[in-house]
Amino acid sequence: MTVQNNASPYGTLPPASSPATRKPVSLPRLHEMHARGEKITMITAYDATFAAVADAAGVETILVGDSLGMVCQGLSSTVGVTLETMRYHVESVHRGVQRVQGTAWIIGDLPYGSYHESKEQAFRSAAVLMQAGAHMVKLEGGGWTADTTRFLVERGIPVCAHLGLTPQSVHALGGYRVQGKTEASAAQLMRDAMALQDAGATLLVLEMVPAALSAEITRALPQCATIGIGAGVDTAGQVLVLHDMLGVNLGKNAKFVRNFMAGAGSVRGAMEAYVRAVKDGSFPVNAEHAW
Repeated sequence: MTVQNNASPYGTLPPASSPATRKPVSLPRLHEMHARGEKITMITAYDATFAAVADAAGVETILVGDSLGMVCQGLSSTVGVTLETMRYHVESVHRGVQRVQGTAWIIGDLPYGSYHESKEQAFRSAAVLMQAGAHMVKLEGGGWTADTTRFLVERGIPVCAHLGLTPQSVHALGGYRVQGKTEASAAQLMRDAMALQDAGATLLVLEMVPAALSAEITRALPQCATIGIGAGVDTAGQVLVLHDMLGVNLGKNAKFVRNFMAGAGSVRGAMEAYVRAVKDGSFPVNAEHAW
């Protein structure tokens, strides 16, 4: 769909020719936000239009997640998503962000099998997404990914790590389950988080991790901002899948989801409400959205 005459069912967008009203998000700005305790907002998006709306609504970071395999392609997990598919969607999101404000920081997910073989393979895969318009890549996993993270960072590729429920490992984890519930598993998550910070990761997604543990990890990582999803209110930022937070999905909403479309009037209004709620700490609510 083409946005014309500043009108869209997704919410009013500024005209393409207007100057950006906000400064582009950069790695130093993310560090500054984290240092002063300002919450970082993140939303997944997979196409140009939704990316443009998210950018105009003030979302700082857009994750082009491999969750598109389930959301857009109808797959049963993220395992079937290819690097070429991710490249296509990163390019689309990049065009959408440039279409409006051009301020959001774009993160491209490295899909299953694209970084597991070697550090060199990870670099080649990351280069594909960076050349497509990503500013950062995301990879899943604990200790074994620290060397890969360091290898990428040393070569100028910013890295977002991902611990807790790591969907690419869902079969090994036995399903979509809360991680870090035992003393041993919580200690391992903390060790992995510290190792990833030491390796140079700038952001760390914590998915379905008990709120108390995610708060402890957040306090322990002054140089790496935690981004929670089902991990409580005390992380440095929050992320939701776009379709989940708009109440449009193919199944039952997870416990950590809030439908921001209810009463918002437009998709942009819903995204702006999400940004406000994350910034003021009213979302998530530990008793409702975390473990």
